[in-house]
Parts: sequence; C-alpha cells; structure tokens
Amino acid sequence: MGSRPRFIDDLSRAASDAPGPNPLTPLSDDALLDAYSRTVIGALERVQQAVAFISVERRLPVAAPGRERGARSGTGSGFIFTPDGYLLTNSHVVHGATHIQVTLADGARFDADLVGDDPGSDLAVLRIGSPEPLPHVELGESSKLRVGQIAIAVGNPLGLAQTVTTGVVSALGRSLRSNSGRMIYDVIQTDAALNPGNSGGPLINSAGQVIGVNTAIIPGAQSICFATAIDTAKWVIMQIFAHGRVRRAYIGVAGTTTPLPRRVQRYFGLSAQSGVHVMEIVKGSPAAAGGLRTDDTIVAIDSQPVQDVDALQRTLDASRIDKPVNVTVLRGAQRLELTLMPVEQTS
Repeated sequence: MGSRPRFIDDLSRAASDAPGPNPLTPLSDDALLDAYSRTVIGALERVQQAVAFISVERRLPVAAPGRERGARSGTGSGFIFTPDGYLLTNSHVVHGATHIQVTLADGARFDADLVGDDPGSDLAVLRIGSPEPLPHVELGESSKLRVGQIAIAVGNPLGLAQTVTTGVVSALGRSLRSNSGRMIYDVIQTDAALNPGNSGGPLINSAGQVIGVNTAIIPGAQSICFATAIDTAKWVIMQIFAHGRVRRAYIGVAGTTTPLPRRVQRYFGLSAQSGVHVMEIVKGSPAAAGGLRTDDTIVAIDSQPVQDVDALQRTLDASRIDKPVNVTVLRGAQRLELTLMPVEQTS
C-alpha cells in the first residue's frame, strides 16, 4: 500500500494536541477519515439550501425547412447570495435564454429575471421573487487561498438532489479560454470532480464559504476542474448592480500570476511579491501595438501594483477605455515603461 494522504497526517497532528484520554496516541485512519467527513458534511450543510437548479429555454435562431421556429433547453446550477433572492451562476448557462426557471433545494420553483450577464468572466446574476427571506451562502475571499487547501464543489444538476465532490486547490491565478473563445482570468484550478450540470454551482472551503464559481472542465483531462475566483465575482456583481453589465478596458493579453524572486523585488524596488506573466498577445491588440511581448511580466499600471491576474482585470476598468495607460513590465534584466491605449472589450 502507498503512503496515506497528507491531510490524514495533518489531522493526526491536530488530534495529538487536543484534550482527551490519551492525546499522544495517534488516531486510526478510520477515525481521521471520519473527522474529514465531518468537515465536509459541516461545510455542505452551510450552503446546501442555497444551491439551486437552473433550467433555461432558448429560441432557435433559424427554423428547419417546413417547420416552425422551435426552442432549445439547457440546465445548470447556481446559488443564492442574498436573502432577497439574487443568484450567481455561469454566463454560458443563461446567455441568450428566453425563459429562466430556478428550482430551490426544497422544491420551490420560481421564474427568474436576468439582472446582468458577463461572458468575460462566465458569470451572470439572476433575481427571483420570494415573500420570505431565502437561505443564502457566505462569500469568502479567494485572495487568501493557498494551493493544497480543501475545495468542495457543490451542484444541483438534475433539480432533485445535490452532488458533492471534494479535492484540493491545485493552482491559482490561471487563465482559461472558454469554448466560445473568450478568455476567463483569475481561475482557480482544483481536482474536485465536476459534472457539466454542476456549472454555476459554488466551490466552497472547509468553513462553507464560497471561494469560486464552478465554470468548466477540460474534456479528456484527469479531473482538472476550474472555478472563477469569488473576488472576481464580487467585482462583477457590483458592476452589474451599478450598470447592468460589465464595462472593461481591453489590451489583448492572456497571462498567469507568477511570483517575483526577492532579489528581483529589491533590485527594481517593487512592493508587490508577484506579477502577471504574459502568456499570449492577441494580434492587432493594444498590447501588440504598444510593444508588449510574450514572457514579459506586468508589475504595474499607472503606478498601481499589479500582483495577480485579478488585480490586472480590476485595474483595466471603464475609466481606462480609450485613454493612454503606462504599463510597467519586467523583460529579462530590464524594467520598461510602455504606453498602451486600451479599448472597450466587446465580447
């Protein structure tokens, strides 16, 4: 047999410090696994009543010859994040829908209104009307996540019962190109298995706080699943509440969060411990016109530190559309100041 999982050793050390008849005696694997089960069950109990099943209808754009124009249905998951009935789900679940219905964990059904839709982050906000306050989740902070911590994916793919899978956070600050070609930034990678019908459900930590919105899996990969970080979702929610949509400045890069060696921070006098490593530049984009290159590391925009992909996305807001911005990058042993002219993101 191979070595037992690391979390069992962590639980064993924690158990040795706890009061009891003989705290120095290691717990059995069965007891430790039961403790892990209790953690997962406790986290699930905090969110399960707020996780919903979403069904949509879309009108087909072109009718088949000799037939009337028909409709196409789709399903996904979502979760309530306010007691007055606001839900968060994936954009691809509800985009283009002519009718949206939400089924709650207790079986209650509601017609839902689309408050706002942001394909750029694959997020959408819905609203259902209820005379009574609804159970809702607690939103956590994805900026405090660490690789290796427990991640629990929850969904309601059939409208009958929830599904739950567990794993760990495998990577942070990823960029993911969706099936439609859009780039989604600040993505959490986890090995918690995810079924397609769970798209839009919450990814939670061991305390039951939402740390991400489950968004996609890579076909053919071995349980590599992704979620849009909840800090990005909070920003999107506020934009949708304020404007009904998200306006972004676009420079045309795809990147990933990368740590900066201490000697690099000292040499260039940087306050941030990380930056955004440029993985791809769109041809003809403002980044290409401004001289940005792949393998550059973006560390600031208009003197504001950019320490991760989420910060880059927040910085490139509507205030910078069609206005020159100064982008500080590290290229090899050089620190360069480039001037870019962002445009409004249109897709």
